Amino acid sequence: MDFRKAVATKVSEVTGLDLETVNRLVEIPPQADMGDYAFPCFALAKTMHKAPNMIASDLASNEAFSADWLSRVEAKGPYLNFFVDRGEYVREVLSEVLKEGLTYGTSDEGAGKTVVVEFSSPNIAKPFHVGHAFTTILGHSLSRIYEKLGYKVVRMNHLGDYGTQFGKLITAFRLWGDEQALEQNAIDELLRIYVKFHEEEKKDPSLTTSARENFKKLEDGCEEEVALWTRFRDLSLKEFQILYDRMGVTFDNYNGESYYSSKIPAIVDMLRDKGLLVESEGAQVVMLEDKKLPPCIILKSDGTTIYASRDLAAAKYRYDEYHFDKNIYVVGLPQALHFQQVFAVLEKAGMPFAKNCEHVGFGLVKFQNMKFSTREGNIVTLEDLLNESVAKTYEIIKTNAETRNSDLSEEELHNIAEKVGLGAVIYTYVKAGRERDIVFSWDTMLDFEGDTAPYLIYTYARTKSILRKALASGISPAETGSALLKKLSGDEEFACVKMIADLPDAIKKAASSNEPFMISRAVSGIARAFNRFYNNCSILSGDDEELKVARLALCQSVCDCIELGTYLLGISVVDQM
Repeated sequence: MDFRKAVATKVSEVTGLDLETVNRLVEIPPQADMGDYAFPCFALAKTMHKAPNMIASDLASNEAFSADWLSRVEAKGPYLNFFVDRGEYVREVLSEVLKEGLTYGTSDEGAGKTVVVEFSSPNIAKPFHVGHAFTTILGHSLSRIYEKLGYKVVRMNHLGDYGTQFGKLITAFRLWGDEQALEQNAIDELLRIYVKFHEEEKKDPSLTTSARENFKKLEDGCEEEVALWTRFRDLSLKEFQILYDRMGVTFDNYNGESYYSSKIPAIVDMLRDKGLLVESEGAQVVMLEDKKLPPCIILKSDGTTIYASRDLAAAKYRYDEYHFDKNIYVVGLPQALHFQQVFAVLEKAGMPFAKNCEHVGFGLVKFQNMKFSTREGNIVTLEDLLNESVAKTYEIIKTNAETRNSDLSEEELHNIAEKVGLGAVIYTYVKAGRERDIVFSWDTMLDFEGDTAPYLIYTYARTKSILRKALASGISPAETGSALLKKLSGDEEFACVKMIADLPDAIKKAASSNEPFMISRAVSGIARAFNRFYNNCSILSGDDEELKVARLALCQSVCDCIELGTYLLGISVVDQM
């Protein structure tokens, strides 16, 4: 039963206000003593010709609001406050979770619809740094969220495998490349010569000319340049895949920028035929002054393509191939103008899918007192960050295990540290709004009491331990629909169940706003509410056997919700720590 919807239906029936409007206006009060749901009566003032507080007072005494799932209705100022029957509420919510398990919150709202999610998109021949992790983690989470809601998701890795930087790399490798180093560690060697190119370019401008000529040869399909580019691409992908496998990230399509090069002439012809393409300082552009945007360059003065021309070709390909209902680009906020221009060109060209394209931007990744740049060779790779997180997590877990005289083996400790350490990094990217910058701090990330993945995973492991201990004693959780669940009417129990009930709505909000933090906030709320309950209420001791099995059902529900929520964020849980 959806209690919020039930409240909205009651209000609609009594007041005559349409259900959609009421549903939008129903709120969850900031304090428990103000009720479980509240309806602001301002919207009724015009039709009822009364002050909102008077309307609320009159409605509170209306017998039509009586229901077995409502304990009382009160007026507080202009608000009509609804207090649900705790026992009935708990039984309904926990029965649903116990029945559905990890499918709790699943929806069919996306049935028959396709969402294309472009994310990760690292640059070939460059290290996979912590900035790339932002798009990778966000896109991976969004893909799982949309799938949870019934959408068909197409994961696109739009590799940065084209552009003038490859002219630079070809030039640099011919001048300073080391074959043996390339085979042993391709990314390190390619980064070395890329950095060297930019150092030498400052002293020798002819290198810039050589790079441009080599990129032009690459675009023209010259054999030697294409062979080198293919080798750089294949070796880079091999290294990237190790990281993807480690993080559980998968893709349906690896078409990089190069894939769309052959499709650009058709885009250019289409824009020209529609009278949109004009010459500006030798370049071919689409003017966007009517959109209050600068011109979008389609072809540079030397005839080579740029990001915009490739993105236009990619968007059309994706629609032709997948007939998407939504085409999401998980790319940093600095590229906002670029996507505004691309979408505007698609719209001016009359592309029916233009309105379905959306840029999902995100902030910067920072370390205290440090900036990083690929050109300068000053970067923090994701592999190093993950390894450091796992190593630090291992030391914490090992120390705790020794303190508790745990019998966990070294292999088990390392497996736990891997999941918790990776989770700590992932959670750092999704625990707040995606447009906020991230400043890494080990003390914050690995705090087992803070808003962190280690806290969530530890709560899950602790709760699993309670369930195992109960099972060993022959006690099982109450089953779905059991009247015993109504015994969970205490403040801590009820607060925890309310947080559980909010999870499905958080999943929908995460998709509608493309904000995974809606889920991290909801799961964190469940964990904190459960730990307050755990610290204030006995679960397995005492003489009330019925209360024990009811509380174990709450434990099982919390486990399912934490496992579900962390999965949607891209984080794995462990059964013991």
